[in-house]
Amino acid sequence: MEVAAVTRYLLGRVGQAALVLWIAFTASYVLLQLLPGDSILIKFQNPELGLSPQQIAEIRAYYGAGDPPLLDYLNTLLGFLRGSFGYSIDTGTPVVERLGEALPETAKLASAAFVLAVLIAVLIAFAAGYSRTSWIRNALLSVPSVFVSVPAFWLGILLIQVFSFRLKLVPVIGGGPVQQLVLPVLTLAVPISAPIAQVLARSMDQVSTQAFVPVVAAKGASRWWILWRHVARNAVLPTLTVAGLTLGELIAGSVVTETVFGRGGIGRLTEQAVNAQDTPVMLAVVVLAATVFVLVNLVVDVLFPVLDPRLKAAS
Repeated sequence: MEVAAVTRYLLGRVGQAALVLWIAFTASYVLLQLLPGDSILIKFQNPELGLSPQQIAEIRAYYGAGDPPLLDYLNTLLGFLRGSFGYSIDTGTPVVERLGEALPETAKLASAAFVLAVLIAVLIAFAAGYSRTSWIRNALLSVPSVFVSVPAFWLGILLIQVFSFRLKLVPVIGGGPVQQLVLPVLTLAVPISAPIAQVLARSMDQVSTQAFVPVVAAKGASRWWILWRHVARNAVLPTLTVAGLTLGELIAGSVVTETVFGRGGIGRLTEQAVNAQDTPVMLAVVVLAATVFVLVNLVVDVLFPVLDPRLKAAS
């Protein structure tokens, strides 16, 4: 009976994930179709290209621009289900190739930023939990609010001004692979760390009021040991959910960061697609971001009941 319940739960979560992806695809497709102007005509009706009306009509047919809206929607949806995202209007190359070229850079940036964000959040939460001085604790707990309110583009420009132009510690142009990652990773990690730190600190405060904490302290355990071994261990599960949400937002956050630092990733690809009204690329990026977001949260939703001992005991 328990296996059947788990199976139903998993199937339900997978069904919800598929529904969210379909809604994200449909909403993005409709909104992109409502954009003013015709991206194909904007690209190919330039007199300098010397294309005849017949050639332009053939290009429109190649991209499916002349199909009825419902037929074009179904063809696009079936193409996405097969893993075919069509062709870029801007370059004429398959969208899959453009995503494949940009994705490794964004994955490198996002993974490094996520690790740094978690480290920053843990340091803030543990420093606030360990501090015995109220004003220091309140100051530490207010840091995430400052982090989340800082615009990414402003932070990136500020870091470039300070560390590249003033201190000349990190070159903004050139440099090794690690040097090129330092400032973009910091720019992306600072706002992402804020919700993780807030939830972790609040959860640690709630766990610290539980009855077992004075019992452990009476046995001679140090304050640091209690925080690390007992409080954090029970407070980490709600933080995992928030961390999953922030991980899904990293692709969206990389748009501004990669544009500021001139990195060739998904963010820069999105910026170029918006400028060129390259709707196939924009649609593919939106679906990619939604897929990452849904998959991460699906994994967290599946692991949460498995890891939480309270849910195990309740079942």
